[in-house]
Amino acid sequence: MSTLQQLGCAVGVLLHPTSLPSGKLDADAYRWVDWLAQAGVSVWQMLPLGVPLTGLSPYQCASAFAVNPNLFEELAPVSSPDKGRLGGVSFEDWYEAQKHWVEDYALFMVLKQQFRGQEWSAWPAAFRSRDQQALFQARGDYAEALAAIIDEQYQCYCQWQALRQYATAKGVYLFGDMPIFVAYDSADVWASPQRFLLDETGTPTFVTGVPPDYFSETGQRWGNPHYNWEQMQAENFLWWKQRLQYHFEFFDLVRIDHFRGLAASWMIPATEETAINGYWQAVAGDAMLASIQAEWGNIPLVAEDLGVITSDVTALRDKYGLPGMSVLQFGFDHFEDNPHKPQNVRENTVYYTGTHDNDTLLGWFTSLDAAMQQHVMQVLNITDPAGLTNAMLDIILASKALLAVIPLQDLLHLGSEARMNVPGTVDGNWLWQFAWADIPEALASELHNKLQGHQRHERKFASDTTRYTPRPV
Repeated sequence: MSTLQQLGCAVGVLLHPTSLPSGKLDADAYRWVDWLAQAGVSVWQMLPLGVPLTGLSPYQCASAFAVNPNLFEELAPVSSPDKGRLGGVSFEDWYEAQKHWVEDYALFMVLKQQFRGQEWSAWPAAFRSRDQQALFQARGDYAEALAAIIDEQYQCYCQWQALRQYATAKGVYLFGDMPIFVAYDSADVWASPQRFLLDETGTPTFVTGVPPDYFSETGQRWGNPHYNWEQMQAENFLWWKQRLQYHFEFFDLVRIDHFRGLAASWMIPATEETAINGYWQAVAGDAMLASIQAEWGNIPLVAEDLGVITSDVTALRDKYGLPGMSVLQFGFDHFEDNPHKPQNVRENTVYYTGTHDNDTLLGWFTSLDAAMQQHVMQVLNITDPAGLTNAMLDIILASKALLAVIPLQDLLHLGSEARMNVPGTVDGNWLWQFAWADIPEALASELHNKLQGHQRHERKFASDTTRYTPRPV
């Protein structure tokens, strides 16, 4: 049985915490959970919670583990000798489980501040190469700052656990997002360069991205270093297991962004300025998933399988029973085998009106030429563009997909001004926030009635529900 089958027929809303009115996981987050419960929505999906390196993108972060303190309420140092117990988790227990990453992360962030925010590759040689004597000295010199960062991560964890317990009691699942790759200028690459394809100077030999696609004629050059899969496999994928385990302490369901990168990765020579001159190379994702499943059983992952998907990617997804994704905005071409068309959507699927990378429904429709607009309305069986959002919502709700997800922007009938991200661009993304006054008073009850009309009766968490918990690694 897949994770979505265990969930039952469900409906989710996509909203990143930065889009809350305060932009934080404070009282607004609890009020948002209340609203979802009132609307009969059982899944809150969000983007990664990591610490953005520059700007606001949650997909280029300083750590594959650390969460962004700026998403949380004000954090005060825990001064008691044993650091007390917050959210039912003692500091000692949390630290013992997380010291494999949090010590390196804290030192990375302190050194980055000391060296004026430069990439670690530009640090003095002793720190760039992790000379043990230099690191030992730094840990002594900056002991107070290191302890503060570690304590900050602990408090973020505890605040999140309190929110998660509240969501559980309200019958709301938390659905997270995990970037498949990590940033070059991250604690992970600095601390464990052997796990990545770097040359003897610590410079990436190949970087990540995707070939030309719907979003870009030149593809996307993300610039992340590629994994050294041979090293990862020699470690029995320890880093991956630790990373996933921590995500499952935050979320009931986790999407692996760019899942096709676990079948084969687009290898772009680091000297290339665009993604055009890359090539696909098979990687050990199958062996990794097999190892994880052997230890943990079926895992609550969703495969982001959008874009040009080949048979090997589909086979990998299906081998482990992972739900895939479909996006209704992509379903209006003239190819009958298009997997985004409602009649082709599989049951084990998360079906979106659009994702955080798409324009809003209203913005998307407005950008189409007149002929395409007429085609869309004909397919939706509407004569007035004002009925677009409701018609699109009805389609994903009536589909076979076990989970239907709608960005809040679409529920509010907003245009391109509310778009979250334009792939391949840097400026103007990740900024949208709603105000409580933007949500019509009757919207929750109207949505609840619509969901009942589509017989999407969400299975609710009981207060004593046992969450998925992988065995310690």
